[in-house]
Amino acid sequence: MRRIGVTAAALLGILLLSGVASGELALTSPQLQPGGRLGTAQVFLGFGCTGENTSPALNWEGAPKGTKSFAVTIYDPDTPTGSGWWHWLIFNIPANVSHLPENAGNLTSGLAPEGSIQSRTDFGTPGYGGACPPVGDKPHRYQVTLFALDIEKVPLDSHATGAMVGFYLNQHVLARATLTVHYSR
Repeated sequence: MRRIGVTAAALLGILLLSGVASGELALTSPQLQPGGRLGTAQVFLGFGCTGENTSPALNWEGAPKGTKSFAVTIYDPDTPTGSGWWHWLIFNIPANVSHLPENAGNLTSGLAPEGSIQSRTDFGTPGYGGACPPVGDKPHRYQVTLFALDIEKVPLDSHATGAMVGFYLNQHVLARATLTVHYSR
């Protein structure tokens, strides 16, 4: 019985450190349902895909004390590249912002928060690039992750790669929330 208690306590400690059990930071979207399928609006327009290439609206709450900025990434770990695929990287979102409107990933829309930066995706350009998995491949997971950060500004620009942005985000994360959706064609 003591072994179970120690194991449960250790698991709870790990969950609390990772932010999973705290229940604080929550990420939702009117277009994306956890475990659901991406809609045509979030699918890429190009590379043989015929979507609308519109970034989803995202809402969040429960940022931990000390949050100085936010970042959002959309990543597909199932792309057959050996390194996954970055679909959206937006950071330096001010701490007083609690949502991104639909199509904020379109650089010409003017909908992204003032001062935020959208860096280069694996499509080679900044801004949102929708889902476009290979035809006939298994359903891909699209991980939408919100990061609450302990710094106001990630010291990168719109030319930064997903790996470099990820490095800074993981070095400065206070909490994170992930919403995973799927898509195949």
